[in-house]
Amino acid sequence: MRTVIFRSIAPFLTSLMVLFSIFVLLRGHNEPGGGFIGGLIAASALAIYGIACGVAAVRRAIYFHPMALSAFGLFMATVAGVLSVFASVPFMSGLWTYPVIFGVELALSSVLVFDVGVYLVVVGAIGSIALGLEEGDRD
Repeated sequence: MRTVIFRSIAPFLTSLMVLFSIFVLLRGHNEPGGGFIGGLIAASALAIYGIACGVAAVRRAIYFHPMALSAFGLFMATVAGVLSVFASVPFMSGLWTYPVIFGVELALSSVLVFDVGVYLVVVGAIGSIALGLEEGDRD
């Protein structure tokens, strides 16, 4: 399904879906959403781009190998859990800090680090599967 219209629209649709996936990721620990759903949306965007423009274009766009993204996400999620042990609270407890940057108080948490890790794991794993299926389909 490599029509001219689909190839023309796919980059815009992909960028819009990735932007929406980041929105879902960032609002996830307060409302419905989070790393898993955001990662599925981003992986779907990569799959759409791969169908329209080919696997080589997707691999150039994401820069890193999908399984490397997944491994780094797993590392981030693990670090988010281990941080609580160093703070003498139960494993995977949420830790919050409120730094003031340019006069604005910013709430940072280990929960967000965990969500970003899950996001990267899902994007990497599902993206790797989708790209593998797409490569196998072209043969």
